[in-house]
Amino acid sequence: MTSQLYAICFNATEPSALARFWAGVVGWEPAEGPDDGVAILPPDRAGFRLLFLPSREPKTGQNRAHFDLTSASPEEQQQTVARALALGGKHIDVGQLPEEGHVVLADPDGNEFCVIEAGNTFLTDTGFIGALACDGTQEVGHFWSEALRWPLVWDQDQETAIQSPDGGTKITWGGPPVAPKTGPNRLYFELAIPAGADGEAEVARLVSLGAKRTDTGDGDRVLMLDPDGNEFRVRSSR
Repeated sequence: MTSQLYAICFNATEPSALARFWAGVVGWEPAEGPDDGVAILPPDRAGFRLLFLPSREPKTGQNRAHFDLTSASPEEQQQTVARALALGGKHIDVGQLPEEGHVVLADPDGNEFCVIEAGNTFLTDTGFIGALACDGTQEVGHFWSEALRWPLVWDQDQETAIQSPDGGTKITWGGPPVAPKTGPNRLYFELAIPAGADGEAEVARLVSLGAKRTDTGDGDRVLMLDPDGNEFRVRSSR
C-alpha cells in the first residue's frame, strides 16, 4: 500500500511555543507528538497533522515551502492577519508588490506564510490551509503525485499542483528558477506506511520513482531525499 502524508514537520527552536502559535492561527487542537515532538491535529482527523520538532539548526534564507491561508472575505483576511500578529507573528517583505492582495507574514520562528485575499479561485474548497506552496521543479511535482497517488490538479508552464482525492490542502511547486538549497529544510513531509505493509518495499518504490535513501535514520523512520534534494521521512505505523 502507498504511504500516506502523515504530517508537515517544522524544525523549531521552541516546538511547544510554535505549536501554540499555529494552533491559534488555524484553530487546530494540540496533541502529543510521536515521541519527539508536539503536534496539532486537523478538525476532521482526515488530513495531515502539523508536527513541531526540536532543532538547533538556524534558519538560513527563505524557506522552500510556506502555507497559503485562505480568506472568504476581506474582513476575514484582516482578522487572520490580526490574529497571527497578536500571537507573535510579524509582517515581512519577500519582494511582494504593493498591488498584490495577499499579506506576507512570518511565524515567531521566522517561517514565512501568506494570507491570501478573498476570491482566489485556485484555492476554492481547499479549506483554511489552502496550499503548501513549494519552490520546486516539475519533476518533483510529478514525483510526489506518484509517491502519494494524489492526482495532478495543475501541470502547466512547469508549474505543478497535487491534491488528495479527498480534497483539502493543495501542494504546489512553482517551477524554475528554483533557489539553491542552503541547508536542511525547516519544513518537510513525514509519510506513514500503513500498518501491516512492507516498509522496505515501500521505500524501494519511492527510490524507483526518483527518491534517494540516506544513511541517516531514527528508530522506525527512514530519512530520504526527493528529486529536488528535499528531505522527507518515512515512518512505520504502530
